[in-house]
Amino acid sequence: MWSTRGGLCIQVRSLLGTRFKWCPTSLHNLAAAETKVLQYVKSRLERFYVPIPNGGRIWTLKVNPRKTDAFPIVMVHGFAAAAGFFFLNFDALAEHRTVYAFDVLGFGQSSRHKFSTKPDVVEEEFVDSIEEWRKGVGLEKFILMGTSFGGFLAASYAIKHPGRVKHLILADPWGFPEKTEQAAKKFRAETPFWMRIIAPMLPHINLLAPLRLAGPFGPQLLRAVRPDVRTKFADGFQDNTVIDYLYHCVAQPPSAETAFGTLQSEGWEWAKKPMLPRMTRLDPNVPITFIYGADTWMDSRTGKQTAILRKGSYVDIIFIQNAGHHMYAEQYRDFNRELLRVCRNTDRTQ
Repeated sequence: MWSTRGGLCIQVRSLLGTRFKWCPTSLHNLAAAETKVLQYVKSRLERFYVPIPNGGRIWTLKVNPRKTDAFPIVMVHGFAAAAGFFFLNFDALAEHRTVYAFDVLGFGQSSRHKFSTKPDVVEEEFVDSIEEWRKGVGLEKFILMGTSFGGFLAASYAIKHPGRVKHLILADPWGFPEKTEQAAKKFRAETPFWMRIIAPMLPHINLLAPLRLAGPFGPQLLRAVRPDVRTKFADGFQDNTVIDYLYHCVAQPPSAETAFGTLQSEGWEWAKKPMLPRMTRLDPNVPITFIYGADTWMDSRTGKQTAILRKGSYVDIIFIQNAGHHMYAEQYRDFNRELLRVCRNTDRTQ
């Protein structure tokens, strides 16, 4: 007997009555994979769920939970990732402050929310889940850092809740530029070949579905198509620990990835409602630091364009050398150093 469960994960009951799971994953497997990744972290670490009013819950990591006068930093991961991917950053950041990271609603171990099909509503659902999470953990003011899609969400959150954000750090943020012919040419010239091939299809397909469809071959497929993940995190683990963690993240039932498709315009880099024009709505007293990998395929001009739009407000732009989109892993020491500098300067504003 065949039954469809968890997207394309299919469970089969054999003629003998034994039940097999098509995709070799579960929340238990994901939790175990995260635990293995977090063995790298030497700081005191707490892990827990934070319930939110829509009936869901947000999986949370809290590093260095002791009381300190320094502002806490909240880290928001990108598309199809999870909080544990910041394991190379936690110890350095947690030396003098509390660090929070959470699995964005619909990703990782957080609830698989059924999002709206309307872009404005989807963005609001993400932002509201972050605000309800903030209330749940009891934070008042904090430094907010988002990378990639997490940068888009962090910026949207700061626009709606500026009084909570002491400093906004946007690391290679997704969804900022407006789509122009010039921007499209730059994207085609600088993005990896495989991404240029699939980018036009992304609004019309579920990007992660093939990994679920591959069933028991999914882990091997991911290792084959994303060998760069192992390289990027090699200073933490030399084996498949990180990419197996990624597999268990992306093989869960689809939720936020579908919502991301709702927000996305044609092509990987563009949002239907670009963030750049909206940065004029952010409270001018909220300082912003952009951090880009010097070799990123993202449009790094949006940092300078934001500075022009926010003339008179603090906007800093930093480039991490010898790093691409995932600079928090590729050159994590440099990335950590820049984050710590921003955090220390923010502490002095108390």
